[in-house]
Amino acid sequence: MAPALNGGRTRSPAQSSPSQGFSLSPEQAAFVQSGVSVVAASRDASLTPMLARAIACRVSPDRRRVTLFLRSGSSRDLLRNLEENGALAAVFSQPSTHRTLQLKGGEAALAPPRPADFKAMARQVDALVAELVSVGLAEVWVRTFLAFTPQEVVAVSFVPRAAYVQTPGPGAGAPLPAPPCA
Repeated sequence: MAPALNGGRTRSPAQSSPSQGFSLSPEQAAFVQSGVSVVAASRDASLTPMLARAIACRVSPDRRRVTLFLRSGSSRDLLRNLEENGALAAVFSQPSTHRTLQLKGGEAALAPPRPADFKAMARQVDALVAELVSVGLAEVWVRTFLAFTPQEVVAVSFVPRAAYVQTPGPGAGAPLPAPPCA
């Protein structure tokens, strides 16, 4: 496992401890890896937010760690923030339905992607292309927007501490309970 960017410290008092063992449900893990739009967010010491579009994600087999694949060049400020505080949030949204899940966590760790990750990235990008084309965007534009080269990809994994429904409507912002850990 890659070292935590901030030496393993989790500075936000709202985050739970690793011993609480939060894990995504199997359905949540499938959703976030299904080819949805993924945006990562961090913040600096003055609480200024920084966003970066993720290419795709991977959920660990025990569903207790999520890895986002980012373009290193367009994510520089976000990565710098993670070095300072390790706090990360990510939203996963399906364009055709607006179904959205937000994860907040910490213990961010940086690593190069694994060789098998590139197949998963291609599959998730293809699924997102199909989603965006289904709502009227031109495929050539979407593929250009989502394009990446393997050399620019960095993997940032984090430990989710909380999950929220962010689908527009009356339940938006509601916390999701952590499923029982196996």
